Amino acid sequence: MNEIISNGKEVIRIEAEAIADLKNSINEDFVNTVETIFTSKGRVVLTGMGKSGLIARKIVATLNSTGTAAIYLHPTDALHGDLGMVRSEDVVILISKSGETEEISNLLPMLKRMNVKLISMCGNKESKLARECDLFLNIAVKEEACPYDLAPTASTTATLALGDALAVSLLKKRNFTAKDFAFLHPGGSLGKRLSLKIKEVMITGDRIPRVNKGTSIKDVIIEITSKRLGTTCVLDENGKLAGIITDGDLRRLLEITLDITGLSASDVMTTKPKVLKEEYLASFALQQMENFKITSLVIVDDQNHPVGIIHLHDLINLGLQSR
Repeated sequence: MNEIISNGKEVIRIEAEAIADLKNSINEDFVNTVETIFTSKGRVVLTGMGKSGLIARKIVATLNSTGTAAIYLHPTDALHGDLGMVRSEDVVILISKSGETEEISNLLPMLKRMNVKLISMCGNKESKLARECDLFLNIAVKEEACPYDLAPTASTTATLALGDALAVSLLKKRNFTAKDFAFLHPGGSLGKRLSLKIKEVMITGDRIPRVNKGTSIKDVIIEITSKRLGTTCVLDENGKLAGIITDGDLRRLLEITLDITGLSASDVMTTKPKVLKEEYLASFALQQMENFKITSLVIVDDQNHPVGIIHLHDLINLGLQSR
């Protein structure tokens, strides 16, 4: 077991050092690459064979999700018709650890004829790929984590990290916001956390539990039980929110006395409860509930009339767990 742990830690050490060494690659060519992509009217086209191709696909996904349009071009398919995907206004990033990958080298003459901007991402500055491209991003590593220095490990990690550096630099240059991110990620918990508003998920209409200040405790219990939210709004004579009563409030009351005759909602309610407006994000409502250790929030309008109620369990079921 100790040997396995030692081997695992050694891999992490090697790959961490490979990423740390990339700081030297954040140079003038990196700046020019970011500026070239930023000012381009086209897309970023990434290409690579084998493991480099898999990394290229991941960089494409990261660029697309952070506001930079990108596509992946398979080098072999490009030589059999898919080169038509590339436009003269595009920027092409070619990934090859050695800089001598045959399929990538075969692409260069055609891409040059198309007059596109070419950026090499490789580990050998003297390679054919580095020499023939307009800009060079160095992904050289001291060693692979593979003990035989064969399987791409540290080099693919370094390439992916440099791709992330490009994507984030472009994100910041574009002033790409969380709102922009939400627009591109409408599905899943991430999209919901960034875009789903309270008004889209709150309970409304007759499903809102509500009683008047003069309602008997017996009828309060019936209302809380029938609406199955563990709470009820208490309204004043103008229909505005005067307070709330939770099932916890009722339990505490019954611990004091079993005689509820003559007691009304106003005797038990909590005044000035936590409330929100419907235009807030649902994720913010969840954050508020967790901060104040409550399970529901009343949603009110500008006149303090209840227009909805939102429950902790409903938000969690939507996948809105806080970060």
